[in-house]
Amino acid sequence: MFYEPKDGHGLPKNPFNSLVIPRPIGWISSVDGQGNVNLAPYSFFNGVSYRPPTVMFASGNGEVEDDGMKDSVRNIIETGEFVHNFVTWDVRDAMNLSSATTSKDVDELAAAELTPIPSTLVKAPRVAESPIHFECKLVHHLDLPNTTGNSKYTVLFGEVIGVHIADELINEEGRINIDKLHPIARMGYQDYTEVTAETVFTLERPGFLSKDDLFTFPKEPDAAE
Repeated sequence: MFYEPKDGHGLPKNPFNSLVIPRPIGWISSVDGQGNVNLAPYSFFNGVSYRPPTVMFASGNGEVEDDGMKDSVRNIIETGEFVHNFVTWDVRDAMNLSSATTSKDVDELAAAELTPIPSTLVKAPRVAESPIHFECKLVHHLDLPNTTGNSKYTVLFGEVIGVHIADELINEEGRINIDKLHPIARMGYQDYTEVTAETVFTLERPGFLSKDDLFTFPKEPDAAE
């Protein structure tokens, strides 16, 4: 099958989201200038650099307020701050509930019966039930080209200026214990997946390879040997 997205795919549902998988979930908390809290999950989320540590997420159109922006985007542009709360198996239902479309005066933390706790460096609250938090400062935002009518996506980049990690997640080697963390990730359609210790494997990254190294392959042994 080949299709050009501008012409449509001819399938019951768009396959694109099911071909970029699994995707981390950015569970973004923010506040506006009046102190109204917003919490929403975004599946177009990832880390983009080490130094400084930076994350990004992309948001589609808002469907409620007149400005056509989602509350997260409006709040972050206004205040320049947000928090990413790590999504684990234990908070999957609360995360899903916080994806509901609501007006900006609705506090999704309260609606999902989650516990807000203060951040250290930003005004947006953290979700206590999440074991990892990134406190972020907005670096840049931009609107992607709009090619399909009313569709609009805004990408926001945030420098991670503070990191909270639950102590029990750090093992004796100083590494994050995936077996205790149980992260979940977004698949396509309405599907998710869980990462467990049994599904993790290690590949050592090769060092510097010259051109000769790359094109030198092991020879098959002679039949007589």
